[in-house]
Amino acid sequence: MKVCEKVQRKGTTSYNEVADELVAEFSAADNHILPNESAYDQKNIRRRVYDALNVLMAMNIISKEKKEIKWIGLPTNSAQECQNLEVERQRRLERIKQKQSQLQELILQQIAFKNLVQRNRQAEQQANRPPPPNSVIHLPFIIVNTSKKTVIDCSISNDKFEYLFNFDNTFEIHDDIEVLKRMGMAYGLESGSCSAEDLKMARSLVPKALEPYVTEMAQGSLGSVFLTSAVSTSNGTRLSASDLTNGADGMLATSSSGSQYSGSRVETPVSYVGEDDDEDEEYENDEED
Repeated sequence: MKVCEKVQRKGTTSYNEVADELVAEFSAADNHILPNESAYDQKNIRRRVYDALNVLMAMNIISKEKKEIKWIGLPTNSAQECQNLEVERQRRLERIKQKQSQLQELILQQIAFKNLVQRNRQAEQQANRPPPPNSVIHLPFIIVNTSKKTVIDCSISNDKFEYLFNFDNTFEIHDDIEVLKRMGMAYGLESGSCSAEDLKMARSLVPKALEPYVTEMAQGSLGSVFLTSAVSTSNGTRLSASDLTNGADGMLATSSSGSQYSGSRVETPVSYVGEDDDEDEEYENDEED
């Protein structure tokens, strides 16, 4: 019980720290012990601490990595444990769903970009010259669509990192990926309207390991990944350089009349790797050797 209390109170500790504290406590309480008996009692206390820590670890109340001992918690009843596991299951399923959506969108981006590169190369070969400078649109970009009568007020920060747009009428904002999709650069995969010939071309633009995902996207079994959202606000639309590079997550801002932003660019997700527990080593017990 004392071993359990000390580990719980400290949160993170070690075998030597717990053993030393208990030896000091028992030694102070038993001052009448003869000197020749003291060494034996200390050895006995340390052995009991060693055994107690092993029991706590077997019950998953504590964990041990190298010399570091961490408090996990006292065991709960089966019903509570089942509920906790269900919550964890739902959380992981949601994470898998999000990762699938990110993967699908990244596949669409790669296909659209590679298809655009091929089309531009073919156009250069046919014209036997590069395109005129005034006809080139650099990536990334956004397109703002609104009425000719709309009054637009644009402000740019000194570092040119943020752009503030104020519209007095309805408008739409589309990022480069959305424009490429509407141009057919994604072969209709985003809407599930991909022909057999287009599917063959799309599969050729992704790594071999991703080809099955492209097939499932063409069949619509993975669901649509076309992301569109709209909200209303009376404050203008603020765009930053990072929004143009990575895409915005949903609507940045709109006019009071309810405008729309369609953005599908996503950042490359960071892979999630669970930490594998190292195989437990035996507690150091120099006194027993």
